[in-house]
This record gives sequence, C-alpha cells and structure tokens, in this order.
Amino acid sequence: MPVPGRLQVPLPMLVTPRPEAGTATIEGAERVAASASDDVHLDRPDTHQMVVIHRAFRRESAMLAALIAQIPAGATDRVRVLADHFRWYRLGLHNHHHGEDELIWPLLLSRVDLEADIVLRMEAQHERIASTLARAEVALSTWEAAAAEPARDELVAALADHRAVLLEHVDDEETELLPLAARHLSAQEWAAQGEHFMQNTPKTSLLIFLGAVLEDADAGERAAFLAAMPLVVRVIWHVVGRSVYARRMKRIRAGRRLDRDV
Repeated sequence: MPVPGRLQVPLPMLVTPRPEAGTATIEGAERVAASASDDVHLDRPDTHQMVVIHRAFRRESAMLAALIAQIPAGATDRVRVLADHFRWYRLGLHNHHHGEDELIWPLLLSRVDLEADIVLRMEAQHERIASTLARAEVALSTWEAAAAEPARDELVAALADHRAVLLEHVDDEETELLPLAARHLSAQEWAAQGEHFMQNTPKTSLLIFLGAVLEDADAGERAAFLAAMPLVVRVIWHVVGRSVYARRMKRIRAGRRLDRDV
C-alpha cells in the first residue's frame, strides 16, 4: 500500500549518466527495495500515472516546436524565454528517463525472461531520445547567439525529429512496458521514482513539473496525483503553485492558441 506522507507518483527524474542500452544493473534498484520472490503477494502499482505524465511530454514537445517556429528574426527576448523553456523540458525528460534507467529497468530485467526484449528496447529508445535532445541543444545555442531564421528553422527541425522518436517511445512504453511493470513490480518499487525526483530536483522546479503533469489530467487523475503527495505539497500547490504555473505558462505561450496533436 502507499506509504503515508511519502510521494507515490512517479514524476520525472534528475538526469545522470546512464548505462548503455542492454547493460542495466540492479544496483540502483537494490538501494530502493529488495527483490521480492514471485510467490510473495505484492501490492501492484497504478501504472496509469505514467500515462498522465507522458501527456505533459507529448504536449510540451509539440508546443516547443510550434512556439519557436513563430518567433521572428531578432526577437531576442522571446528567444531567451523559449530557450529557458526548452532546457526546463529537457531536464524533466532526462529526470524521468533516469529514474526508469536506475530504478525500473534493472528490477524488471532481474524478474522477466522472454519479455526482457521489451525492457532492452526501452533502454535503446532512451538513448535515441537523448541523441535528439543533444542535437536540439546544439541548434538552440546557435539560435540564441544570433536569433536568425536559418538557425531557428534548424532548431524546429531538430525538435520535430525529437518528437517523432519521443512519441514512438511513449506509445510503446504505454502499450508494452506498463503492463509488464504492473505484473512484476510492487507499488513501493514503482513509487521510488517519485521519491528520487523529490530528492534530486531543484525545489524551484518542483511546482512547475507538477503543474505540467496536472494540466491535461482529468478530475480523477488530478485528485489521485495530489492525494498521493504529502499534505504540505498539496497545500503549497493550492495556495501558490497553481498561480505560479499559470504565470509561467502565460509567459511561455504569450497568449498564443496552437493547433497541436498531442
């Protein structure tokens, strides 16, 4: 069962170097919980939470490319705003993948046999996503330096490539990996991602990440996320978090309504 006072929601994780695809170890997972034998009953996780998290990445990856494509040459103020938002997005996605690489994939690889190829495929997809983000970061730096249209267009193309790889991954994870995790992991093991995130993410970013996840959640999903959090987090969110997130998104989106397929 969820531990009172402890974050149970697997929000994105802080990025650190990851093992190469196919070389995950169980070291990170062992720091969280000892592996349970198959004949011991475990409380299983609510993996639908990951679907809700993925919606934020689907939305923001689309919005980044669309917003940047609208910025005219020489608009240095808007360039700085969108560059900051890209780096926030990249941190969130790296955090999310690092938590899976360290705490989820190793446990699954230690418990599955014929389905190990699914986990290895997730690792490989993470590496491809990291590569697309690295390309986008290079293009972003060029665009920041001059705010010129050719550099902007190169960045938009890099972001489009990134989103294509991202969507392939999250679709595959939701279809193939989440059912596997629900069968082989405990709720406590699954929730360790959220604890890792809370411990390693700058406090100034926590409310923004929470707002991004809650934005497209329905009423039930939103209630489940908040109910799983410590009381102090829920209070801060309701008192100041919603307004902080709304102001940031207003500045990022600049009142623009975007046609987007998320």
